Amino acid sequence: MDMADVDRMTREGPGGALRSNEPMRKHTSWRVGGAAERAYFPRCLDDLVAFVRTLPPTEPLYIVGLGSNLLVRDAGLRGTVVFTHGALNKIRLDSDRSDIELVYSEAGVAGAKVARFSATHGLRGAEFLAGIPGTVGGALAMNAGCYGSETWDIVDSVLCLRFDGELERCSPDQFDVGYRHVALRADARDPRASAKPACCFAAAWFKLQRGDPDDSRRAIRELLERRIATQPLDRPNAGSVFRNPPGDYAARLIESCGLKGFAIGEAVVSTKHANFIVNTGNASAADIEALIDKVQLTVWERCGVRLEREVRIIGEKA
Repeated sequence: MDMADVDRMTREGPGGALRSNEPMRKHTSWRVGGAAERAYFPRCLDDLVAFVRTLPPTEPLYIVGLGSNLLVRDAGLRGTVVFTHGALNKIRLDSDRSDIELVYSEAGVAGAKVARFSATHGLRGAEFLAGIPGTVGGALAMNAGCYGSETWDIVDSVLCLRFDGELERCSPDQFDVGYRHVALRADARDPRASAKPACCFAAAWFKLQRGDPDDSRRAIRELLERRIATQPLDRPNAGSVFRNPPGDYAARLIESCGLKGFAIGEAVVSTKHANFIVNTGNASAADIEALIDKVQLTVWERCGVRLEREVRIIGEKA
């Protein structure tokens, strides 16, 4: 896309804000990263759909919520980043079935808000979302979870935005869902789709059970207290850096290698929780990525376990 396309979209396109060279450090929880070539801030879901329809099929497109599971490299991103938080923010009861209660939430809603909303309306099953530091869209994309529960455990259906600008309500059986992994099944893909990812998640319907609001609020409070006690929330971080390997914990392996407190630049393996890397001041994305690589290599050499990243790394190296 060239500047003529940008000018055209500004004059004729959707009504959100389109910016050039948007610093990604402002939009990631690690507070690092170069600039996005273009950034779009939609007003609502309809506006996002209209914007996506203006993009050429070859345009690289990234969907970002709170940026809590994301490392953007220092040289930034080519293409367009869309920010959903604050725009795709609708949440409501949507119980159109007699056998379950449904909560509809758009992708830009924080997981903690879904947990509180559900509890307030006497519904249980979403309490764990209070412990996920991101939006519904991110939680759906990676099957985020904590303390024994995962996002897709409570998904009734999802609203997908295809990158040709069409919306489609999909059922869980159209996806391969696993531990921190979600992908549209090959037989569910649109054969007309381009080589870019088939869709992003615009919203979800969560299936919940009736419960006691006080019990749910108590569970949320206890979960948050546990999170505060065990995670380094006072420093910029991106949550768990690595997936837990089968039958073990990434944090235990990292700590067993003596890596707590190990630093590259101002990126440090947290002394409070070894599966967290914190920015202690002015870390660069390169510092954080180098530290991730160092942890992976050390755990492999000493423990024989290949840790898989949970965080997503995108962009150009400086």
